[in-house]
Amino acid sequence: MDIEGEIRDLKRRVGELEGSFGFLTGQLRDVHRSLLGFQGQTNERFDRIDARFDGVDARFDGVEARLGRVAQTIDELPRALAEVVRAEFDRRDRQA
Repeated sequence: MDIEGEIRDLKRRVGELEGSFGFLTGQLRDVHRSLLGFQGQTNERFDRIDARFDGVDARFDGVEARLGRVAQTIDELPRALAEVVRAEFDRRDRQA
């Protein structure tokens, strides 16, 4: 039994495993950096999209408020029209 030969063989095999592990560690580190960069880009893009949606929401709120005023004006129109017609008839009655 050659103990020194077995030790050399074990050291060689451990060295190969360490090399493979080192290679994988480097690959994982690169992938992790890429993912962090991608995450940053994605967050920036979502922030821009959120800002645009906030602007659109504000515009919709403005449109909704104006439509509310139009609806109120439409509701008041028959009364105002009736007053104008009544005033016209009163004016004609006074002239006659």
